[in-house]
Amino acid sequence: MTDVVELPDGARVHIRPVSGEDRRLLLAGFARFGERSREQRFMGVKVRLTEAEVAFFTEVDQHDHVALGALDCETGDGVGIGRFVRLEPRGNVAEAAIAVVDAWQGRGLAKALLRALSARAGQEGVEHFQASVKANNRAMLRAFARIGEVDVIARDLDTMEICVRLPVAACL
Repeated sequence: MTDVVELPDGARVHIRPVSGEDRRLLLAGFARFGERSREQRFMGVKVRLTEAEVAFFTEVDQHDHVALGALDCETGDGVGIGRFVRLEPRGNVAEAAIAVVDAWQGRGLAKALLRALSARAGQEGVEHFQASVKANNRAMLRAFARIGEVDVIARDLDTMEICVRLPVAACL
């Protein structure tokens, strides 16, 4: 699966599966996350990624752990990543997350990544996404609502655990 997607502002990104060879792109992208973006994605302060985290984020099997990266078609820079990890091997529920570098936020990239991730989930038999989202991250909540019915399954002061019912894929 590899697609070129045009965003509403005319920018084009190449969305493709992440591989173990994407270590450099991942680290460069992480360096372009601001403090707020890191806090929203990692639910706390995150100064750097450990070697184990880099391996986890890039060495994926593309079945139980699917990761799709977005590359700027003009520069080749990594500008976003979406992933899901099944809660049980071959299960139909997966934890999903999207991360977009600051300069690309608000341009429709999270929506495009989530749409591609949802399509990939359908191909793999995943029917629900679960996600932990900061309650003030309205953009991510709206993006999840665009792909399926969202239920809040837990909430604390500043974080929500949501479950998204994905549309049934035509190929299933």
